[in-house]
Amino acid sequence: MPTATPDTKRRALGKGLESLLPKRPAPAAAPVPVPEISAAAAPPEQPAGRPLEIPLDHIERNPWQTRKHFDEAQLEELAQSIMATGVVQPIVVRLLPPAATQEPGQNPNRYQLITGERRWLASRKAGKSTIPAIVKQVPDEQVLEMTIVENLQRTDLNPMEQARAFQRLSMEFKLTQEQMATRTGKDRASVANFLRLLRLPEVVQEKVETGMLSFGHARALLALDSPEAIAAAAQKVMALSFSVRQTENYVQGLINPEAKEKKQKTQAQAEDPNVREAEDRLRRTLGLKVKIEDKKGKGRVIIEYSGLEDFDTLLEMLDRQ
Repeated sequence: MPTATPDTKRRALGKGLESLLPKRPAPAAAPVPVPEISAAAAPPEQPAGRPLEIPLDHIERNPWQTRKHFDEAQLEELAQSIMATGVVQPIVVRLLPPAATQEPGQNPNRYQLITGERRWLASRKAGKSTIPAIVKQVPDEQVLEMTIVENLQRTDLNPMEQARAFQRLSMEFKLTQEQMATRTGKDRASVANFLRLLRLPEVVQEKVETGMLSFGHARALLALDSPEAIAAAAQKVMALSFSVRQTENYVQGLINPEAKEKKQKTQAQAEDPNVREAEDRLRRTLGLKVKIEDKKGKGRVIIEYSGLEDFDTLLEMLDRQ
């Protein structure tokens, strides 16, 4: 896909919150009374650089929000902070047109979130009735672009949420992987790896989304060639609590079982019976797992311990020698 020229790039992408929030703080001045929203009046005029206090129940969620999961403990912590000190950073919203089914006398002022969903949710938990908000009039396309890019610049999105966000930028805005990397500050290889996660079967995507499988586990599983093989391997990886490295070795064994069998046979043939005997003697003496790596009379002895108590015991035994 050809790369868009600077003249054809959408202005919203890459700007992040700078395109919504004031470029510089307003000069110090006497406090400006916050206007109240009247049920019958037109939307209040927002003082330059100052947020409005908008009722929480007049604000709707952003339908293009790519983030689906919020940590409840962190949300509760933020709610406690808001109860104590209020909302420090205002959210950003846009004014919605009046609903066609709106009844006479009903408040015409409805708003839609652009950024700040965690603050909005936490304010509701904190029992607040209003929230400070900056009102911006931006079209649907710009809201969607800015929501996705802003989310991708966060550090707490899970891998599947990031993958779907990149997919939306690709499908809905026809951006190349290089363009997406530039807009979000990530390298192109990372963008490609996230998009590859969408090849995982749905059941495995759910495990990645909930944290039962990591991004590294998912990447290793993608080396398998069928959804059925990936799902079966993922089940074993979770059951045996494989590390990422163990998962990679396990997957390679599934892909090339002959090479795995040959490697195991070679290792067994190369193992010196005298080395095995020495390992057994050390295990019995120390009561710990011992591995000797020997190459023609040179090598190292690896002693594994499962806790500080084992380590202290080992030191005492060595001191007595």
